[in-house]
Amino acid sequence: MNDQAPRKRPAKPYRRPKKDPVRMLAFEALRAVDERDAYANLVLPPLLRKAREKEGFETRDAALATELVYGTLRRQGTYDAIIASCVDRPLREVDPPVLDVLSLGAHQLLGTRIPSHAAVSASVELARVVLGDGRAKFVNAVLRKIAAHDLDGWLERVAPPYEDDPEAHLAIVHSHPRWIVSALWDALGGGRAGIEDLLEADNERPEVTLVARPGRSTPEELLAAVGEDSGLPGRWSPYAVRLAEGGEPGALEAVREGRAGVQDEGSQLVALALAGVPLDGPDERWLDGCAGPGGKAALLGALAAQRGAALLASEKQPHRARLVERALAGNPGPYQVIAADGTRPPWREGSFDRVLVDVPCTGLGALRRRPEARWRRRPEDVPGFAPLQRDLLREALRAVRVGGVVGYATCSPHPAETKAVVDDVLKREGVSAEWIDARPYMQGVPVLGDGPDVQLWPHLHGTDAMYLALLRRTA
Repeated sequence: MNDQAPRKRPAKPYRRPKKDPVRMLAFEALRAVDERDAYANLVLPPLLRKAREKEGFETRDAALATELVYGTLRRQGTYDAIIASCVDRPLREVDPPVLDVLSLGAHQLLGTRIPSHAAVSASVELARVVLGDGRAKFVNAVLRKIAAHDLDGWLERVAPPYEDDPEAHLAIVHSHPRWIVSALWDALGGGRAGIEDLLEADNERPEVTLVARPGRSTPEELLAAVGEDSGLPGRWSPYAVRLAEGGEPGALEAVREGRAGVQDEGSQLVALALAGVPLDGPDERWLDGCAGPGGKAALLGALAAQRGAALLASEKQPHRARLVERALAGNPGPYQVIAADGTRPPWREGSFDRVLVDVPCTGLGALRRRPEARWRRRPEDVPGFAPLQRDLLREALRAVRVGGVVGYATCSPHPAETKAVVDDVLKREGVSAEWIDARPYMQGVPVLGDGPDVQLWPHLHGTDAMYLALLRRTA
């Protein structure tokens, strides 16, 4: 009989957690988005530059970090529903840094090709570094539960059947707040297929599109600079060039010199349509009444210069006005940039021949580029923008001469921010104006609806969901 006490296993020596620069950077970006209400497209580039200099980041490291940040933000609603089913407390009681690590882990497990064991291991190591060993055990337990099913399997468990609650089903499956699903569905019309295509397009990584500013650069120059394997002509704009995945606009000489820029094709089409409307009488003075950050102003300025017209670019916020100045620097034609409130303008009535107002809005048309915006916006934000949008359009109609044209644009397809604004302004007494059918001024662009206004869509046109109404002042 062995009466000796059982031997105790020797304690494992403490192992310091390994820092993974890629996942550390992704976590840092998500914390900035959450804590400072920052936008990933503004936070990520400087972080990546710093990582290249200090951590020796390669292209594949930057690509993975970018995918982790944007993929996690786009799928946040889906991952929240899955994580909520794997924890024993309401999600709001999970500390935000812990939730960020869990969301990063969930995306690696369910949204990438990273093997499950590697995704869990890397996420737990990250948790040890940024949260400590205690909470890393919680992260490990939750992620192991998530790893038990693939994304389709989880969606069957956490999303209500479409037949029982269509909007709730689409909200979880496609990771959009329910109210946004409802608003987009109202704007789009039609059945299930269209709204699912739109929501899926919102979750795809958008192409980087360049604009060759007329008279200063050409699409041919840009295509030659990026190479046949890295660039394609635009779909609709004659000045557009689409970059292949991973292309860096800042590496192009024309972009560094301001002769070309990064600009979604939808934004290009809005400026081109306004410039394309024929006018009787003079065509000498153009106004961009909401010019920041300057993309449309730079394209309008280049188009105006070719006709001998002058552009006034007005932006209320001084720091954004400085961005407009930078975008217009080197424009060959006469232009001026001012910091002014478009609802209380310093110019006299009837001063301009063409006026563009791309008004502040909820940004629901650019959720591909700013996925975090979908989680920040609230239904009450929509009516909150309405008075400003109406005031800006009303003053734009006063600013243009009789016979001149106004373009009302917004990067939102929400009905309350688009046609409802125009209809309301036109019904009120004051400046008289009539609709111009905008569709002929977007030649070659399909599926533009019944007019006279135009709504572009990510899933139909590959652009942001830009809205445009063209109006001619009649009295």
